[in-house]
Amino acid sequence: MRKIQAVIFDLDGVIVDTAQFHFIAWKELAAEWNYTLTPEDNEKLKGVSRMDSLNKIAQWANVQTKPEQLLDIAHRKNEIYLRFCNQLTPQHVLPGISTLINTLKANGVFISLGSASKNARFVLDKLGLLDVFDVVVDGNDVSKSKPNPEVFLKAAQRMGVSPEHCVVLEDAPAGIEAALAANMKVIGLGDAIELQKAHLVLENTINLSLVQLNQIKIKGVA
Repeated sequence: MRKIQAVIFDLDGVIVDTAQFHFIAWKELAAEWNYTLTPEDNEKLKGVSRMDSLNKIAQWANVQTKPEQLLDIAHRKNEIYLRFCNQLTPQHVLPGISTLINTLKANGVFISLGSASKNARFVLDKLGLLDVFDVVVDGNDVSKSKPNPEVFLKAAQRMGVSPEHCVVLEDAPAGIEAALAANMKVIGLGDAIELQKAHLVLENTINLSLVQLNQIKIKGVA
């Protein structure tokens, strides 16, 4: 059985729950287009880049905008989001994450961040985790957002680890698709139906062990 050499963490919904921050910010801006953003809409924006999210909302609101207008709105959204993120502390790290990270590092397993967020380093710094990760790949490092596998493949490359020796922790369908496209093992954290394409789905990482990670098999591989 192949033993894993690296674990790639998504950020929002995996390490810290900032989904509500995104929702509040996007909802405020969508209201300017007379569109009421719903929690269901927000679920469809998980793991999606800022500009792709904005384009989706514009389509739902049935509005036509110029590129410079979208850039201005995206900038304002980020300012709202960062105001909330500025309140983050190490106490906001989700249960089980710190223990898992410590276990992985104690056993020589590389850890990387693979996030669409351009604010990932800022958020990790507020959580006291920036220096813990061996590699950080975020929205500033890639040109294609999930479900494209670029962010995960780049993380593996920077760690010097083959994709088949990586496990991804994700909470969004787009992230699950990206991990599978990268030929990596993937654990979904959240709703079992929504994340059913993952190799394993858990509610959280509280009881996730290195033994479990090593027992996951890539679909179609003995």
